[in-house]
Amino acid sequence: MADTPATLLRRVAGPARSTGSPRTVLVVMCAGYFLVLLDVTIVNVALPRIGAGLGADIGGLQWVVDGYALALAALMLTSGTAGDRYGHRRVVLAGLGVFGLGSLACGLAPDVAVLVASRVVQGMGAALLLPGTLAIIGQAFPDERGRTRAIGVWAGIGSLALPAGPLLGGLLVDGLGWRAVFLVNVPIVLVALVWSAAVVRESRSADTPSLDLPGLLLGALLLLATTYAFVQGGRSGAGAARVVAAGVVAVVALVALCVAEARRGEAAMLPPALLRRPAFDTANAAAGIMNLCTLGALFVLMLFLQSVQGRSALGAGLAVVPLFAPLAVIAPFGGRIASRIGARLPAAAGLLCAAAGLALLARAQPHSCYAVLLPAFVLWGTGLGMLTPAVVAAAVAAVPADRSGLASAVNNTARQTGGAIGIAVAGAVAGQPGDQAHFVRGFHAVALGSAAL
Repeated sequence: MADTPATLLRRVAGPARSTGSPRTVLVVMCAGYFLVLLDVTIVNVALPRIGAGLGADIGGLQWVVDGYALALAALMLTSGTAGDRYGHRRVVLAGLGVFGLGSLACGLAPDVAVLVASRVVQGMGAALLLPGTLAIIGQAFPDERGRTRAIGVWAGIGSLALPAGPLLGGLLVDGLGWRAVFLVNVPIVLVALVWSAAVVRESRSADTPSLDLPGLLLGALLLLATTYAFVQGGRSGAGAARVVAAGVVAVVALVALCVAEARRGEAAMLPPALLRRPAFDTANAAAGIMNLCTLGALFVLMLFLQSVQGRSALGAGLAVVPLFAPLAVIAPFGGRIASRIGARLPAAAGLLCAAAGLALLARAQPHSCYAVLLPAFVLWGTGLGMLTPAVVAAAVAAVPADRSGLASAVNNTARQTGGAIGIAVAGAVAGQPGDQAHFVRGFHAVALGSAAL
């Protein structure tokens, strides 16, 4: 999410109120939030079928996942500001519309290039939608007690999206084919769009700075060039001309971004004053590495379960429920624990658990029974459940209270960026699932490398 609940709710204009009942607004906003998080995990189950149906190699499948993640990461820092400046209702409606159109285009895509482009559109819609859902919930619940309960429901719905993604994806892929994973979003978005337009009134903030367009464009270019270098490096080798050119572009974009943000000062997308805080930088680095390892390993894991072990899409989705269930159950309580005793101890415990789970995952072979995988999934998921809220709490605690919203946004962006790069790196290491012996060795290397990080 782009802001912590307390900060974002304070920034929403007070006088505006929803035209519908608060509970109705909560249901509609939670539906939008659920869709955004669902699409982070649901597509992984469909990857082998997408590859077979569209003739996509491992690089194409990496872009199918990363197209969504890159757009979400690139726009996350500015979408909350856009809602404050232009109105949260307007931005949420735009996000729903863009997300729905992107989902429809994904479901009808004739080839991989169109699918990847459509996933980018989906990610743009998700980035517009995500922070506004919480702002509108705060508008609908002006009293402190009702607002706290509503935020709890909102967070709980988000947690449920993680285990629901593989399960729902498996059911849809096995029953209706991979296109259903995207097309199922369309009727839900249409209902949410009409309902939101009917029950939500506009709100905005009068003192919001203008959007940092140079920062947005340079940040997006940096993410794209870096990811392209890793994906193409897995195909052509690190010394290929395209890979070197992408690396040069990434370095130039990074330098230009630093210069542009320094000139803009406190109005920058990434204020330099925040980045000069070691504790803040450490928390965001940990968040990025966490998702780099998690989403990279998950990418090759789903290919391993289906393309190597021969499980159905539903079978693979059921298999990873013990991975996501602890994350969904523990994470909501992890934030409270971190706020009471500090983030260091929960983060250390989470790192050790997740590393142990990933190390155990490296024992899996093509004919291994599920008993080999289960302890790895439980430890990995338990570790993530402790680690995720701890790194967010550490980032927020490292800055002044009035910058906590931006701190949360930067932390979330670091996680999305790390995930996108992790998928690119993991795919490059593992190679094509068709070369089973090489892929299994690559899968083990990804699991062990993630455990070591």
